[in-house]
Amino acid sequence: MNIMHGSMLAQTLSNDTPNTAEPETNVVLEYLSKAANWVTEHTSAAWLTRQVEEYGPNLLGAIAIFVIGRWGAKIITRMIVRASHKARVDPTLVGFLDNLIYMLLLMAVSISALTKLGFEANSLVAVLGAAAFAVGMALQGSLGNLAAGVMLVFFKPFRVGDLVRIGDNQGTVVEIQIFNTIMLTLDNIRIIVPNSKITDATIENLSAERERRIDLLIGCGYNDDIKAVKQTLQEILDSHPHVLDAPSPVVAVAELGSSSVDFAVRPWVLSADYWDVRFDIVEKIKLAFDENGYTIPFPSRDLFLHNPQTGEQADFGQFPRAA
Repeated sequence: MNIMHGSMLAQTLSNDTPNTAEPETNVVLEYLSKAANWVTEHTSAAWLTRQVEEYGPNLLGAIAIFVIGRWGAKIITRMIVRASHKARVDPTLVGFLDNLIYMLLLMAVSISALTKLGFEANSLVAVLGAAAFAVGMALQGSLGNLAAGVMLVFFKPFRVGDLVRIGDNQGTVVEIQIFNTIMLTLDNIRIIVPNSKITDATIENLSAERERRIDLLIGCGYNDDIKAVKQTLQEILDSHPHVLDAPSPVVAVAELGSSSVDFAVRPWVLSADYWDVRFDIVEKIKLAFDENGYTIPFPSRDLFLHNPQTGEQADFGQFPRAA
């Protein structure tokens, strides 16, 4: 009896308790029904046909304008580059204009394609201007690189093909782009340096001048004949085919070091021959020293041991200086 009374009470409470989930479910189902009806009405064959007839030609025209225009932009850019080479325009300026002209032409093609889709040209220009301002504020560093690239092209602290040292980077300039400069190190590693970093750093153009001086410091022992050593070094420079006669090479006693007499050896060579001549002269100097019996000293110490009982001292000779 109690069980029956409990079940009847529960049923009564369930009937009296309002169902809060049912109205929310009905609202969701109503929106889903409306969305389904809209999709059904707007995806019919007739509707699709009308859309294709109305927007299809403009869409195909816009795609054709972009594809053909992009192809034409590449051709025009190549023609300008070839004409610049024939006119003997500076290769550094040609490489910079190559990137800049192509970007401008591609922007014009994109505006034409959007206009074909029905966008107004004035509105597009306004939108692009606002977008350019927003992007410019967000990418101030890139704009700085662009301005630095323009300065590098027109002030020409270096050209394509020059060997330069910029900060900790040294290499041959391959290309000056809108935002970056590409260099190849002597061991053929490609380095991409932002243009703003270049204009903010000290630029050493190692190939700007036709001639370049090699600076070597060569030491000999104090027991060697200084005049003979100097004559040998001078003969090495005078006999080398790539050492220039003017300015004349210099061999002079630079200083009296702690363990050697140091000679300043300074021949002048063409900038393009710098490393080959430097390596060759160093090798010839070593061979000439070995042939003539000259010493190339290294840091050393004389060690004497004194015995206070006998008053004698032992000479242990020279020992290399500890590192």
